[in-house]
Amino acid sequence: MSKSSISLWCRDLPRPITPRQQSRKAAETRWGPIRRQRDEERQATKAAARAEIGDLSDRELFLVGVALYWAEGCKDKPYDRREKATFINSDPQVVQVYLAWLKLLGVGQDRWRLRVSIHESADVCEAERYWTRIAGAPVEFLRRATLKRHNPRTTRKNTGIGYHGCLTISVLGSADLYRRIEGWWMGIADTQGGADSGRV
Repeated sequence: MSKSSISLWCRDLPRPITPRQQSRKAAETRWGPIRRQRDEERQATKAAARAEIGDLSDRELFLVGVALYWAEGCKDKPYDRREKATFINSDPQVVQVYLAWLKLLGVGQDRWRLRVSIHESADVCEAERYWTRIAGAPVEFLRRATLKRHNPRTTRKNTGIGYHGCLTISVLGSADLYRRIEGWWMGIADTQGGADSGRV
């Protein structure tokens, strides 16, 4: 009897459970309720912490923005002058907080320039539409996307419909703004006894 005939006759029959499947089922029976309880506790902690924040004052947003830029923005070096406010991130909420901070400083959209950085194998057009929605900015503010060459030997997890790359936000004529950002950050560090960074 051929295997193809047997396959047709038996395809609707329930398949026997393998030892590996039995092991997984036993583990899920034992640990599933514990994992769900831990997840509920995790979400409850996050929700409670989120509620503690409330509305931010302008000064609080100002300080948050300075720290955010100094953590994620481009910085000037004595050997490589980069006195320009340039910020890049892949988190849409981080981007929105940063843009709210720019607005607080009086840096309007007319001075923003946006650029998507993404792998060439992704949907570039969709990523650009996504980031302009997040930024609330016209498509005209976008510059040509920076494409990262795809390496088939690398196993990437940031793929699929949820992958939109990173957004770079540059501010035109921002040398003076950058200098103030660095000064603001040094002022924050001074309040905590920060050592002189030696920046010039």
